[in-house]
Amino acid sequence: MNVLAAVLVGLVAVLHAWFLVLEMFLWTTPLGRRAFGLDAEFAERSKGLAANQGLYNGFLVAGLVWGLAADQEDVQLFFLACVVVAGVYGAATVNRRILVVQAVPAALAIAAVLAA
Repeated sequence: MNVLAAVLVGLVAVLHAWFLVLEMFLWTTPLGRRAFGLDAEFAERSKGLAANQGLYNGFLVAGLVWGLAADQEDVQLFFLACVVVAGVYGAATVNRRILVVQAVPAALAIAAVLAA
């Protein structure tokens, strides 16, 4: 695997680790509410759902790190594809910005892994 591909896969893992922290631990804080455009009342009512969502991001991180550590391109591609699908779905159903923040970096990482 080339360095660019590994860096891009690692970047996607770091992004999703940050999403995990935001959703599981910072959801009701000013930083978490600002990141997702939430008012305090909605953030408090939805914190359980957000924590669940954060946990799923943790599974994506685990898969990407596993793929990097084991140098398994098929594992990396599977989890990157999961990120792209989640990003496209989120962009279609929640906010188009998710496409840029989540799906585009994963798609770039897929291209780099395939090119490596």
